Amino acid sequence: MDYFKTVEEFKEQCGYTIDGVWYPRVTKIVGIKNKPALLFYYAEAPSYAAALAQTKISAEEGTLIHNIMEKIFKGEEPEIPESVAPAIKAARELVEQKNIQIDTANIERRIYDTEHRYAGTIDSLAMIGGQFGVLDIKTSQAIYRDYNLQTSAYIAALSKDPLLQGLQNRWIFRIDQQKKCYRCAASMRPKGGKEKIRGAKAGLCPNGEHDWSPLTGIAELKEFPLWKNDFEAFLGAKKLWEWENEDWLKRVGYLK
Repeated sequence: MDYFKTVEEFKEQCGYTIDGVWYPRVTKIVGIKNKPALLFYYAEAPSYAAALAQTKISAEEGTLIHNIMEKIFKGEEPEIPESVAPAIKAARELVEQKNIQIDTANIERRIYDTEHRYAGTIDSLAMIGGQFGVLDIKTSQAIYRDYNLQTSAYIAALSKDPLLQGLQNRWIFRIDQQKKCYRCAASMRPKGGKEKIRGAKAGLCPNGEHDWSPLTGIAELKEFPLWKNDFEAFLGAKKLWEWENEDWLKRVGYLK
């Protein structure tokens, strides 16, 4: 549970004010869901402060990739730091391979739903394989089911726009990078100031002395066409988030 000092701090960190009305943010609502992998991550860290520091660096790297891809989608040629060049190269190749056509008018668009009272920011809308829908960029280690809650909220809100009645699909576009060990086939993902190694085979690399390949980009596109069941789950998460933050929501006038 988050802690806040003032009503303004709560409003700033948990939502958006649109046309004078405050709405809770989709990502904050989805954050109420338990994430076992995240708990394990904190348990592995030397301290809570160290885990927060790593999370901050990781988030900054993710934001950097998001910002670069946004500029590429707009037809710009941004400067690409060497630290994320393999990931961006893989992403560009997948965009070309899948013929991903970005609706530049809807990049980083703020969306909101007045009926269910929430708001968010989509990465973009896109045409892929003859279908039009929501494209959400992630820089995580995998495509997690939690993302379905977030994107279902986006597509539910956008579907109410008369100009977007043709929305048919939603995709997660995962962008990452890693190294592979030539001897034991383990993978190493350097992110957030930490080198996370997976799949190491006992005995092949004694004392953890791996023979790493150069950093290689990873780009993955996965579609999730059926969203209504996920949206029902999102609304359930929203109800729990409202219960958890009832006092603050009453202070801002969202709940009575």
